[in-house]
Amino acid sequence: MDVESATILAKGVATLSMFGTSIGQGYLIGKALEGMSRNPSVAGMLFARMIIGAAIAESAAIYALIVFFLL
Repeated sequence: MDVESATILAKGVATLSMFGTSIGQGYLIGKALEGMSRNPSVAGMLFARMIIGAAIAESAAIYALIVFFLL
């Protein structure tokens, strides 16, 4: 395997990790909204935690994007 094909393979893996984080964020937000609809009294606390969780999940996608462009 030469360097160019290894670079293309690594870019594909970085793209897959970005895809995985988007699925995770969708699941996280969907479950948070489901919890808010079941128990509206904790909606404020759940919303804050959902935003923090989405930011942490998004950081993985940003790291993958940086790796994609550095390769």
